[in-house]
Amino acid sequence: MATEQELNKDNPLHKEFQNLLDQDFKDRKLKENEIIKATITEITKNFIVVDCKAKMEGMIPIEEFKNDDDLAKLKIGSQIDVYLERIESFKGEIVISRDKARKMKAWKKMEKVFETQEEMTGYITGKVKGGFIATVEGLPCFMPSSQIDVRPLKRIDHLMNTPVKVIATRIDKNRGNVCVSRRAVLEKSKNAEITEALKNIKEGNIVDSIVKATTDWGIFLDINGVDALLHVSDLSHGRVKKPADLVTIGQKLKVKITKVDEKTNRVSASVKALTEDPYDNIEKKYKVGEIYEGVVTKIMDYGCFVKIEDGIEGLIHNSELDWANRNVKPNKILSVSQNIKFKIVNIDKETKRISLSYKATLENPWDKIKHKLGDKIKIKVNNITDKAIFGELVDSGLSGMLHYKEISYDENIDDLKRYNKNDTIDVKIIEIKDDKIRFSKRALDKDPLSWFEDNGKKVGSIITTRVHEVLKTGVKVSIDKDKKLIVTIKKVDLAKDIADARPEVFSPGNVLDSKITELDLKTRRIKLSVKAAQIDEEKSLIAKFGEGATKSGATLKGIFEKAIGKKGKKEK
Repeated sequence: MATEQELNKDNPLHKEFQNLLDQDFKDRKLKENEIIKATITEITKNFIVVDCKAKMEGMIPIEEFKNDDDLAKLKIGSQIDVYLERIESFKGEIVISRDKARKMKAWKKMEKVFETQEEMTGYITGKVKGGFIATVEGLPCFMPSSQIDVRPLKRIDHLMNTPVKVIATRIDKNRGNVCVSRRAVLEKSKNAEITEALKNIKEGNIVDSIVKATTDWGIFLDINGVDALLHVSDLSHGRVKKPADLVTIGQKLKVKITKVDEKTNRVSASVKALTEDPYDNIEKKYKVGEIYEGVVTKIMDYGCFVKIEDGIEGLIHNSELDWANRNVKPNKILSVSQNIKFKIVNIDKETKRISLSYKATLENPWDKIKHKLGDKIKIKVNNITDKAIFGELVDSGLSGMLHYKEISYDENIDDLKRYNKNDTIDVKIIEIKDDKIRFSKRALDKDPLSWFEDNGKKVGSIITTRVHEVLKTGVKVSIDKDKKLIVTIKKVDLAKDIADARPEVFSPGNVLDSKITELDLKTRRIKLSVKAAQIDEEKSLIAKFGEGATKSGATLKGIFEKAIGKKGKKEK
């Protein structure tokens, strides 16, 4: 037994032994944070003791071996991989881990297979928010719910704790995150099968298929394990409302392959390609301008589709539904499944479009209305805008417009307020042009402008007017006794002298002699001038009194005052 002196660090023998031991471990080249080989020297109930060729033996808890498949095979002398954390702790012990060695190896393998996209075997061990936990190569990995199968699964009991093939889709070593996918493996396998099956599917082939599913826009078929799409437009030469109305799930269907895309593994098929196109001989069956019968199959905002025969449809546009209304709503005229007569307007064989007319089979009310130009009729008010009334002829259904200027000769926009929707109004038809009708209510009354013709007044005539209203820019005067004929005289036309041409010197009721300077009964343009009347009167006075007045010494001003004064007394 070594003495205390021999164990003393100052003992030369101890120093020599320590130097030899340090040199020995230095030669072993042990490095921390790496996986090393260790030999099992002892197996106890709680630990496995290993020799790592360090100063001391290492001890690994038995729990770290419980997930090891070959735990039962371990024996003294067996070599295992361990992770070297520290060559020497503060206690002078070597720190090693079996779990960390396994995880490091797993990470290295995971990084490799992630690059190569190799398949790995894993176990789905639990469910978490958004997916599942899968243990792969000893690492816990996340598998999103969308990646467990090619289609959503209601139950996954059969996949729990059973071997499944997966592919790593994302890896983050720093965070210790790995995402895996079972779906990618299934799709890869499926694609390989499809690629092989596509070798026997060629464009133009007529094959048998099975209906797998239906949608509003087509049918999914199974052709010898290959998915194919039968678009709704390829079901029939005619219009198909719903594919489900023609086929059922599991039904066998003979189709023609129309397209094979080997890059996307997509196959398109057609049923109508197996039958003759009814448009090939359509010009022999149907003639433009002729009337035929059909069934309304579909109503849209812009018109109605009519089935002429199987595979042939035509469109009745809104404008061809009703003579009275070009923009009528189709569902107010026709209904689905209704049998109707129609006239063929146009046939476009290339685009397979046929234009039809429903109104062409009905009596045209425009033929009758043309003979009623100038007649008095009744209209029912349909709509009132800010400038016009739109009404429907009571006896024909045709509609026209009554502009506010045609309500009365006053041309007052407030006249619109006197009417309401559904009111019945007596009017006269004043214009029929391009399927448009214009009405006039004032045309039923005597035109106030007829006063001029009745009284023989024309341009140049002098008429007596009375001030009706004083404006800043002139005055309004009434011409007739009933005050239905009102004309505005501008400020510049109120007097010969500028100083007297002031509206404020006039009052309602003042009598003014005015000259008609403009009169156009068609455009209803009237222009009066007091100034022009004064000028004419001045000329007349000069002609009458000018020579005698000069001889007697009277002035021109005195003559005018005398003459005007006498006239004023008469007016009083």
